[in-house]
Amino acid sequence: MKRSPPKEDPARRALEYGDGILWLAPTWVPRPPSIGEPGGRLKLDRRDLYALGMKRGGICERWIASTVRADNPGAPEDEGLSYVVFESGGELKKILLKEMIELIGDDVLGKRAMRKYGGLKSFTKFFDYAGPLPFHLHQKDEHLRKYGKESKPEAYYFPPQLNSYEGRFPYTFFGLHPSTTKEEIIECLKKWDEGGDSILDFSKAYRIRPGTSWLVQAGILHAPGSLLTYEPQKASDVFAMFQPVVEGRFIPWDLAMKDVPEEHKHDLEYIVDLIDWELNTDPDFKKNHFIKHVPARDPEEMKEEGYYEKWIVYGVEDFSAKELTVYPKRSALIRDEEAYGMIVVQGRGRIGKFEAESPTMIRFGELTRDEFFVTREAAKEGVKIENTGNENLVILKNFGPGNPEAPGSLRK
Repeated sequence: MKRSPPKEDPARRALEYGDGILWLAPTWVPRPPSIGEPGGRLKLDRRDLYALGMKRGGICERWIASTVRADNPGAPEDEGLSYVVFESGGELKKILLKEMIELIGDDVLGKRAMRKYGGLKSFTKFFDYAGPLPFHLHQKDEHLRKYGKESKPEAYYFPPQLNSYEGRFPYTFFGLHPSTTKEEIIECLKKWDEGGDSILDFSKAYRIRPGTSWLVQAGILHAPGSLLTYEPQKASDVFAMFQPVVEGRFIPWDLAMKDVPEEHKHDLEYIVDLIDWELNTDPDFKKNHFIKHVPARDPEEMKEEGYYEKWIVYGVEDFSAKELTVYPKRSALIRDEEAYGMIVVQGRGRIGKFEAESPTMIRFGELTRDEFFVTREAAKEGVKIENTGNENLVILKNFGPGNPEAPGSLRK
């Protein structure tokens, strides 16, 4: 019998422990105080919202199935990276999901994804801020490639289960008015040290609602509102901010331009050229970026089999996402063509061999039973998901790039 190389042993044990389903520990990510304060809806005990200290900032995000390091000031090397938990020799052990993919990626993501993309090139996060975020964009590949970074298109879904309280400002600014000029944006940036939010005069705020989705390509200016957000995105953590003050918090220029090359940090012409002017000034912005949800299969057939599943994010190559609901006291065998991360947002039951539940409260450092990663082979064979409770079992599923089952374009 051929033995795995020793460094592969923990990865193989983690894979075998869940029969191709990986149990993930929660990954908490703080953000600097100038960006925002925690909304308190991540189910993290309020005593732990500043578990890493006031200087690091409040824990405003939970990253799901992540192989991306959070690019935060003073962050440890593993901040933002998901750990796989498994039992070996009667003890719980852990290994980075990133390391597992580097060692046995063909078994985790499948040969096609590894050959074409070289790894897990997307992840998802919950972000949870009490108020709005600064008006910013994520640079396009053409502005990042030569510096060894990647763009960050993203999408937003607002889970009803986590938005009973909508925060201080449930409106998101997207894009720019069609008549906006580069010179007007440059004038706003020139006044950075004077503070203010005059740049928002050139944008439009949309009322965001629980249970809806939006698509935000790289290069689009946006200031997310205060709903807790489920955000599938490309595997990157880059941004450039265009608003100096939000709710009285001043954002230093160096932080705002952290992913702008040093030689261009004060080149306002270069900075406004980071904006995708065609996408930002689209007069039909909502029509072209609001995502209508689409059933994954025939609704009546799914209902008979004890569940309902819909696409909540699609229309881009880089990522896609579904929401799965298994009805009370029912079970379903769920098949997918690609590997995916998953998180339980309501109910309790079983996912494969694992007990699963959406927790009421989590202490920092505590393990939960709400987050998993399903390898490609397990996804194709089908995962048995059983709802053992008296309410719906609701699971959000995020896929990497190139999912052949995801709808190719937005339904209008």
